[in-house]
Amino acid sequence: MNRIEMMELGTRLKTASRWSLFKRLPVIPALFLLPLVLFGIFGAFITPHDPYLIQPALKLAPPGWMDGGSWSYLLGTDHMGRDVLSRIIVGARSTLIVSLCGVAVAGFIGVLFGMIGGYSGGVIDNLLMRITDMQMAIPPILLALLLSAITHGGLTTIIVVIGVTFWAPYARVIRGETISYKQRDFVALARVAGCSSGRILVKHILPNIVSTITVLVTLQLGSAIMVESALTFLGVGLQPPAVAWGLMIADGRIYISTAWWIPTFAGLAIMITVLGANLMGDWLRDTLDPRLRQL
Repeated sequence: MNRIEMMELGTRLKTASRWSLFKRLPVIPALFLLPLVLFGIFGAFITPHDPYLIQPALKLAPPGWMDGGSWSYLLGTDHMGRDVLSRIIVGARSTLIVSLCGVAVAGFIGVLFGMIGGYSGGVIDNLLMRITDMQMAIPPILLALLLSAITHGGLTTIIVVIGVTFWAPYARVIRGETISYKQRDFVALARVAGCSSGRILVKHILPNIVSTITVLVTLQLGSAIMVESALTFLGVGLQPPAVAWGLMIADGRIYISTAWWIPTFAGLAIMITVLGANLMGDWLRDTLDPRLRQL
């Protein structure tokens, strides 16, 4: 092999290595989720207009690229003259808080049930798993709708509703992981050393299932966003004057034929965010699972 061929081979290997690195990194999910994170943290400082300002003279103004639109209101205005883009940016904060906190509550309940049941076994395990089975037998959106209607909505209420609705899958998966790890030698040695059951669960088993919990949280993030938006759209979630994507769709649905941009852009924000969360969850599952890394 001469020098030119060796240089060409080196170039091909570098290109292949870069492409392999690109495939290993969650580029597309990160691009989808980055706006949610930025808007959720800095949204109040980067909105082009006051999202709560009512301007009757500007109501139902079309997006900037359409006839009659203004580039100052890039995505148009709603039926009260409020800037759609500003409301989408501010609405990301509600979505981020509700989805992350709700999934965290669900994860705490599910992990607690799963670890206690899987490690204890016997009657305790059977009791917790029967409760889990009853929870999984009820459609999540139906249970969330019922609980939200009873409690009359609100930010804290929706977080609790999502937590109560989504904990069962955690319990099932974490129980299986706990049963697997409690049979390992390092757990047996911890028992011989006199460690209590609580210490074994927290110090020896929990660190080994963190990756599984992370994947479950990410995969459920999209579902939590969908549930929050659906409940808000139906009027049992976040209430005005709060700004939320589900509220924007609910307010704009009667104008869909004349002012399509009001519900459409909020719906696109939900779709992109949910897609990004699901793709990120798939990437984390493939990355953190050693069995998949070998394929």
